[in-house]
Amino acid sequence: MPKFFADPDALAEEIIRDVGTDLVVGLPLGLGKANHVVNALYARACTDPDIKLTLLSALTLEKPRPKGLIEHRFIAPVIDRLFGFYPDLAYADALREGRLPPNIRVVEFFFLAGRWLHVPAAQQNYISANYTHAASYLLARGLNVVTQLVAKRVVDGVPRYSLSCNTDTTLDVLRERRAGRASFKLIAQVNSELPFMPGAGDLAADEFSAVLDSPATDFPLFAPPSEPISDTKYAIGLNAASLVRDGGTLQIGIGQIGDALAQGLILRHRDNAAFHDVIAKLSPVRPAVAREAGAFDAGLYGVSEMLTEAFIGLIDAGILKRAVDGVVLHGAFFLGPKSFYRALREMPPEAIARIQMMPVSFTNELYGEEEQKRRARVDARFINNTMMATLLGAAVSDGLDDGQVVSGVGGQYNFVAQAFALEGARSVLTLEATRQAGRSPKSNILWRYGHETIPRHLRDVFVTEYGIADLRGKSDADVIAGMLAIADSRFQDELARVAKDAGKLPRSYEIPAAHRENHPERIARALKPAREAGLLPSFPFGCDFTEVEQRLIPALEILQGAQRSPRALAGLLWQGLTRTPDEADEACLARLGLDRPKTWAERFYRALVNAALARSRAT
Repeated sequence: MPKFFADPDALAEEIIRDVGTDLVVGLPLGLGKANHVVNALYARACTDPDIKLTLLSALTLEKPRPKGLIEHRFIAPVIDRLFGFYPDLAYADALREGRLPPNIRVVEFFFLAGRWLHVPAAQQNYISANYTHAASYLLARGLNVVTQLVAKRVVDGVPRYSLSCNTDTTLDVLRERRAGRASFKLIAQVNSELPFMPGAGDLAADEFSAVLDSPATDFPLFAPPSEPISDTKYAIGLNAASLVRDGGTLQIGIGQIGDALAQGLILRHRDNAAFHDVIAKLSPVRPAVAREAGAFDAGLYGVSEMLTEAFIGLIDAGILKRAVDGVVLHGAFFLGPKSFYRALREMPPEAIARIQMMPVSFTNELYGEEEQKRRARVDARFINNTMMATLLGAAVSDGLDDGQVVSGVGGQYNFVAQAFALEGARSVLTLEATRQAGRSPKSNILWRYGHETIPRHLRDVFVTEYGIADLRGKSDADVIAGMLAIADSRFQDELARVAKDAGKLPRSYEIPAAHRENHPERIARALKPAREAGLLPSFPFGCDFTEVEQRLIPALEILQGAQRSPRALAGLLWQGLTRTPDEADEACLARLGLDRPKTWAERFYRALVNAALARSRAT
């Protein structure tokens, strides 16, 4: 049986006495970190240079850091409401500020997107790894402690503990320990908000060396609020939704495009005529790739490293219902808003039993029980996001051309590989056709880039807001033509010229007229009827923002866009100075503390937000 503790400092002392002063500590990816235990070990190592502490981790979660007056006034109350009592990981600020003691090292294989750019210590200690390789890398570095947040349940007076949100690497290293190929102490911290997930992560107490269980160390789970889905992301999600085959298998990556995809599938299932209509408006030309547009009679089976709230929406809609051994969804980790955790906690036993948390070696690979996995993963669609793509079909998902890491490879390569290994499977990589760089848009489809995550020999299907490019088995010239067709029209001519100059596209090639209207305005027009009909809500699966905050979000997006152009900003300012806000707008201004401006800066921002509120209702 484990030793039980109420004081994390006492537990840290016990770990040091038991393991020694050379600590190699594994922290689960994302939500499952035992924050109090980690902070106690970190504090102990800070005061004793004889302790060597290596923290092996991924996806260190941090509260949002607002910039500027308006952003701070909008997001600070949200942070207090959602994260007010969440205990920060002490090592994160020290790592960012370059003040980690020399006896402490933090090594990660996946970053919160963009949060660790230009932080030398984080960038230098990053491990580029497929998610499925992470467990072996942990063990190779001498892992001797694993700390994990767990859910607790007492059955007939005997406690059991669920790995809950993070079965991913923990189950894989536990398998190695049971086989005698690893030796480490498993340390638990009990959290009352964590859902107790049945299945392989439901462990007996004797699997743990120590358990921290105290009201004083209980805390609200990290719960990032859902973000509103833009027209661009909805267009991408709807296009991708037309590739998912009834009776098939679904994996969804991280991000809002996953929510847009799920809502697109729900629209396709519940209102098939409306789905056909919006798809026809988005894609005036019938694509070469086969479209799937019917309702889901047989339903889908889900197997995804990340379990998101979108999957719960698909279960509730009767889409995710094709069971494999009684299970409709296998996942390896989860992270989401408070409503998502609550939904999992409140599920009846027979419903939660149909969702099983598994090791990442199960979700992301075919090795081990391969025959059964192949039978289960029929007509699989692995749908993941990428930042940029080349005209020749390579994907740039995790890093920049100067070597800076934005996020990580994670499971993307694993799912691309499965798409080529499974009969009838496809890898679908989604991306926005452009991004804003300063005052100007830039194309996310490029001729070349100095870093690649997925090489062009594994090119399959790419989806932007402008359509679908089916690249599998195509010649380079055909691939380039396919990518040009889904690029933003403002960049098509230059991209085509570069390809022609390189001798990869015939000089006589002309982009078809049907693909010459790839502009954001066309997407907005195509989606407007469905938006106004409530078929494509900004928050399809609920959100943690108040009604006033939801009204403010599109207005603040307009303001952000106007700040890139002095002329646009001046127009917004003039409109705001000459317009009297109504009662609803006054509530929004009051939410930002601009109802009674006292300084010139507050008067300036009041006028800008006032005008942005008016324009947000007109779009």
